[in-house]
Amino acid sequence: MDMTDIFQNHRPRLLALAYRLLGSRADAEDVVQDAWLRWAGADTAAILDPEAWLVTATTRLGLDRLRAATRQRLDYVGPWLPEPLHIAAELPPVPDPAQVHAVAEEVSLAFLTLLEQLGPEERAAFLLKEAFGHDYAGIAELLGHSEANCRQLVHRARKRLQEGRPRFAADATQHRRLLARFMEATQRGDDAAIRALLHANARLLADGGGVVTAALRPLLGAERIARLFWAIARRGGSHPARLGSVNGEPAILRFDGDRLHSVTTIEIDGGRIARIYSVLNPHKLRALVTAGDVGASLQ
Repeated sequence: MDMTDIFQNHRPRLLALAYRLLGSRADAEDVVQDAWLRWAGADTAAILDPEAWLVTATTRLGLDRLRAATRQRLDYVGPWLPEPLHIAAELPPVPDPAQVHAVAEEVSLAFLTLLEQLGPEERAAFLLKEAFGHDYAGIAELLGHSEANCRQLVHRARKRLQEGRPRFAADATQHRRLLARFMEATQRGDDAAIRALLHANARLLADGGGVVTAALRPLLGAERIARLFWAIARRGGSHPARLGSVNGEPAILRFDGDRLHSVTTIEIDGGRIARIYSVLNPHKLRALVTAGDVGASLQ
């Protein structure tokens, strides 16, 4: 197998790692391209473990970009949400109970947003251990820390992420049912119906990136969130919506003419919607789908 074939064989894993590190499809693709350039210029005959070499290069490049992105996001207009990796017009198959946790831990907008709470090395250590199954010796060598320090990084990350997760998550059927009811209620601007679906302390994060109109701060509380959707519908600002999927989880897709206007996912806690994540920034959606080609997805 030549060096190009070796790289292409590992490319999906490298892209998966870079995307989870960065929460940005475009940045992840840039990191993998940079890893390819390093690989192409390396003495591959002297590399005993190509996968380890490529994972190390991708992680280090990803960390450099993540540190820069962390600084840049301080100046981002409004809440920053991850850039969706793939969108489809159909709801994903209902996973069996053993798969539900794995899906949530992979690339949901909620989980990627939660990862933003971690420092760059904490995030890398956690992902390498929990998502990619690396041992602490390998993580320590890659990050340039002791094994004990890496264990502590992963422990702290696991604890912080656990604190941010719903205490009583819904099963897949309940999740879809609540998402569909929420879509219908927000399309009508039905204040009472929306409030009935929301947790009293619900939180809405809307990422417009300063490009389109969106709440500049997280919106807290069922009353305020319901009032927002009521006002949008009253002004005639609701966009045609349908159920689909974002990164493999059920989502609401809204359209402005033939253009994808926004994607919305939810988190459920105790039978009510506790968090709403809406990506409206067109720069994060433009390469994905249109109303005329709504079934397209990125691999």
